[in-house]
Amino acid sequence: MRFIIRVVVNAFAIWVVTLITALEVDVIPFAPGDTLQLVLTLLVVAAIFAVVNTIIGTVIKVLAFPLYILTLGLISLVINGLLLWITAWFTASWNWGLRVEDFWLGVVAALLISLINWVFGIILRPQTSRRDR
Repeated sequence: MRFIIRVVVNAFAIWVVTLITALEVDVIPFAPGDTLQLVLTLLVVAAIFAVVNTIIGTVIKVLAFPLYILTLGLISLVINGLLLWITAWFTASWNWGLRVEDFWLGVVAALLISLINWVFGIILRPQTSRRDR
């Protein structure tokens, strides 16, 4: 259930970022309609981004641990941009999905996606009652 919520929040964040920056989302062509195509494409791109972030992102973050210390964590912006760029490359090989025109726009887009995910993480966090403490 947490993965599905994470994918939906990521899809919303990617959609918001596509409205703000030069990030593009191409739709999967099939019969129903444009809005449904866009929503399904965003959900699939968000699921791929979550898998890339989980698998490749974990490996890169472990290997780049010394850089995290040297840059006081600022390298995470570049790594998140790289993960978004990998997602765009992966979906572009099927001629649909995410297109990132410039690496640094990808870094800005990844920063905005992280901020939106952070806000929704605060909102959707399970509340603990006073008895549980």
